[in-house]
Amino acid sequence: MLKTFKIGGVHPPENKLTSGNPIEILPLPKTVFIPVAQHIGAPAVPLVKKGDAVKAGQLIAKSSSFVSTNIHSSVSGTVKRVDFQADSSGYPKQGIYVDVQGDEWLEEIDQSKDLVKTFDFDSETIVKKIQEAGIVGLGGATFPTHVKLIPPKGMKAEVLLINGVECEPYLTSDHRLMLEKPDEILIGIQLLMKAMNVEKAVIGIENNKPDAIKLLSEKAKEYKGISVTALKVKYPQGGEKQLIKAVTGKEVPPGGLPIATGAVVNNVGTAFAVYEAIQKNKPLFERVVTITGKNVAKPSNFLVRIGTPTSELLEAAGGMPENTGKIISGGPMMGRALASIDVPVTKGTSGVLLMQKEEAKRDTVLACIRCSRCVSVCPMGLEPYLLMTLSEKQIFDRCESNHIMDCIECGSCSYTCPSDRPLLDYIRFGKGKVGQIIRSRNK
Repeated sequence: MLKTFKIGGVHPPENKLTSGNPIEILPLPKTVFIPVAQHIGAPAVPLVKKGDAVKAGQLIAKSSSFVSTNIHSSVSGTVKRVDFQADSSGYPKQGIYVDVQGDEWLEEIDQSKDLVKTFDFDSETIVKKIQEAGIVGLGGATFPTHVKLIPPKGMKAEVLLINGVECEPYLTSDHRLMLEKPDEILIGIQLLMKAMNVEKAVIGIENNKPDAIKLLSEKAKEYKGISVTALKVKYPQGGEKQLIKAVTGKEVPPGGLPIATGAVVNNVGTAFAVYEAIQKNKPLFERVVTITGKNVAKPSNFLVRIGTPTSELLEAAGGMPENTGKIISGGPMMGRALASIDVPVTKGTSGVLLMQKEEAKRDTVLACIRCSRCVSVCPMGLEPYLLMTLSEKQIFDRCESNHIMDCIECGSCSYTCPSDRPLLDYIRFGKGKVGQIIRSRNK
């Protein structure tokens, strides 16, 4: 019997249109805008100014605290200016414009395609290199990876879980990476295991990717302590807490950290980035991005430099269809609509979805009929109808007492609501306000 989490979950249409499309290298744009905040935590501090020459892989913004990450140039060229531009959130964020000139990488980066299997680094060195390389969680959350590898006092990691689930509809960047870079991922997992001082790692993959399960299961036999677990297809199986429950049977306590269960979760893309950072001296400055949609002429998986405008992906995929209603950064469940096609690709950009007008149109919001569907599908056991009402009326103390901060923003509640109520929109609003209150209280 396939493993899965027990509480809630939905089964949206998968629409994995690009699962059979190999990763292509997207041509370099003329200009990139590289935000200095591409991660959870404090923004990095710019180190360059207008007129400076930079190379691909060069440090251009330094992390400003423990929960922060370095930012590297994804291209070679000249810094045009340090300025502000709206990112996928819609808010202006500071970043660095670089005019692209050629493609010169730092000399210490190994650009060969040869696989490097052996390594002789201790755990502290691995963590330091990961921190220096600016690696974050590439499943979308963008939490700094080095922070995950240093557990709080009194807590100890027992197992590394690798998230190869990719449960979000349409997205296939992780799937293709598993098929095309299996050894690199497995070596990256070994490096993460050594950094954590654990002997066991489990790769969780949903059963709709039988080719990835078969390939990685065969390959994992060559790597001590690594196994693959097939999981039932159910959204949001790729949620950190849901994956821990499915694989280990343990539950993260309300308000607690995943490490409380002895598990640390990292994405397959993160494992690949760790391989490149440690074995190739390559910082994180490019990633695989899926661009897709039912009417897209050439839905694809591209290897894209960080800072590339979304417009470049649209052009490479055959242009924007006439009936496009929304452009979503991410997938249809957790993604956010973009206000502009100039928004840059960041470390957290897993995909770009072009939705048809008829799909993107919101239906009339009706009154809640107390059907409790949102409660039954919530994977965190929350009451979304109540959290929406409390957020709408700005009763934030009750939002907090009803565990709004435990919401993982999966969108299952909005997806299943027969009254088309914007549950997730209001819960996100309330969660942001409660987060501000908690931070000011803890100062």
